[in-house]
Amino acid sequence: MAFVAVVLLAYRLGAIPESSDVVVIKEQLIKLEKQSWEAWKNRDGKFFQDFLSDDHVEVGFGGVSNKAEIVSFVGSPVCTVKSYQLNQFELKMLDKNTALLTYREAQDTVCHNPVPSPCWVSSLYMKRGDRWLNVLYQQTEIHK
Repeated sequence: MAFVAVVLLAYRLGAIPESSDVVVIKEQLIKLEKQSWEAWKNRDGKFFQDFLSDDHVEVGFGGVSNKAEIVSFVGSPVCTVKSYQLNQFELKMLDKNTALLTYREAQDTVCHNPVPSPCWVSSLYMKRGDRWLNVLYQQTEIHK
């Protein structure tokens, strides 16, 4: 019973968005995530300059990277993205300004060697001002 009271209080204080708000947030973040994949495919580093937070961290197959490294890497001709598929999106609101988007991706990408695929993705967003920014991105290969 105490748990129910805490959850109700959190909703009243606005710590957790109401369900209709969560649906809108999920749609916004899925749209941003899909735009980031198109930007990755098109080597659009400028998109990532605006999409990533200044304190962004990416945990990938090559290790840990920061925003500047990602922007430079995406804009370079090192990788060729032939195709990708994104599905099974789930959203977990951690508070009203922090959201964890998880999903499955499969891609046909070569960066000297084929990129591991398919993967589960964790993409953490924080609302800063009036914008959702990506603060953490991580992939885990799905072993077949």
